[in-house]
Amino acid sequence: MLNSVSKLTFRLLVSLVLSIFTSSTLQAEQQFPDVVAVAVSSQGQTYRFDVTLSSPYDSANRYADAFRVMSLEGEVFGVRQLLHDHANEQPFTRSLSNVLIPQSITTVVIQGRDQKYGWGGSSKTLILTK
Repeated sequence: MLNSVSKLTFRLLVSLVLSIFTSSTLQAEQQFPDVVAVAVSSQGQTYRFDVTLSSPYDSANRYADAFRVMSLEGEVFGVRQLLHDHANEQPFTRSLSNVLIPQSITTVVIQGRDQKYGWGGSSKTLILTK
């Protein structure tokens, strides 16, 4: 009886160790930056967007290199290029000013871009106050 209990305990421990090892080492690489916060302010006919991105994978070799403001239908109103990594500043906030958005547009989407994988990740949808 003790022998079968020991074997069962051993198998359970091996399964547990393998599942922990597998989940941490085979976890999918984060492909896109996430938009975690957005503050928007009206500047007369245009808008300013202060966008906070999280891209914990940032390094000199690969990083979040832009964010954009667009309509729900995908019409792009402005893009902020990011020219270097932010590995030591996570999450980080950058602004995009003078974004002209037609009066008929009441909702915009802010989305990040990765150098390698392109546009994607968690985005934010905002209702504009006019």
